[in-house]
Amino acid sequence: MTYLVDELGLPSWMRAWERWLAVDFVQILLWIIGAVLVARLIRWAAGRYSRHVLERFERSEDIVQSEDMKHRRALVDVVAWALIAVVVIVVGLKMLAMWVPTSSLVGLSAVLGGALGFGAQRIVQDVLAGFFIIAEHQYGYGDVVNLTVTGGLEAQGTVEDVTLRVTRLRNSDGELITVPNGQMIKATNLSKDWARSVVDVPVPLDADINVVNATLREVGQKFYHDPHWHRLLLDPPQPLGVTSLELDSATVRMVARTLPGQQFDIGRALRSEIIFALGQHGVMVAKPVQNASATQTVADEVVGDGSDE
Repeated sequence: MTYLVDELGLPSWMRAWERWLAVDFVQILLWIIGAVLVARLIRWAAGRYSRHVLERFERSEDIVQSEDMKHRRALVDVVAWALIAVVVIVVGLKMLAMWVPTSSLVGLSAVLGGALGFGAQRIVQDVLAGFFIIAEHQYGYGDVVNLTVTGGLEAQGTVEDVTLRVTRLRNSDGELITVPNGQMIKATNLSKDWARSVVDVPVPLDADINVVNATLREVGQKFYHDPHWHRLLLDPPQPLGVTSLELDSATVRMVARTLPGQQFDIGRALRSEIIFALGQHGVMVAKPVQNASATQTVADEVVGDGSDE
């Protein structure tokens, strides 16, 4: 097999390879290095802003982060990832143009567009859902949320990261849960604006309900004026009266409006105060009825998403 030989005695294919190493390869390497540096710069800027917001919150006297602060942190992270995606796409197209003739890129782009149209439907769905999550302020960093995903499964935890494609939660067991935004059916924000702690107390049917309600009101006023809990409460806890009847017990409900995300601590502390106060008045908390509709002896839960109706 014969090869064309130039004046230096090199075959033509070696000459072409040498030219590619000297020109195209250097350009590709420079584009890749530039893309990496730009991406790292974007992530550094986003991380510095997040640290600045967190440090400002820690220096302030606020107990919880404001909704605007949480939204801005999530928005900055989304913008950072969007810019990185643009950089990757631009560099990828530039490198592709060096290898493939311009006339061939038209047909290649049509093939790639068709492939992405069929194969990336889920990604597009996730990105669109993530865009509306950020734009509508549904939740942000530090929010406690309960997400219902496709299939009826639920994921509950504290939001640690929000991007256009996924939401990452940290549950009470320390597990990191990643949920694609496009698979969410319902998002319940348990810490937006304000939250409500609900404590259900079953008492025997022979107990004096007036005494129980008076005791709960007394506990609510005392609890509200406690300096440790006063800063977490928006108003004094109030009894709502009897909410349900069982075979041998009646359930009396007490509610407390709290700062976002503080309803769980308030509920646990309020339970202890209620049990102690009822015991002083000779009222014992009833045992739950063992049937399908039985509730816990004293259970606190969150009602609504924390927004006024």
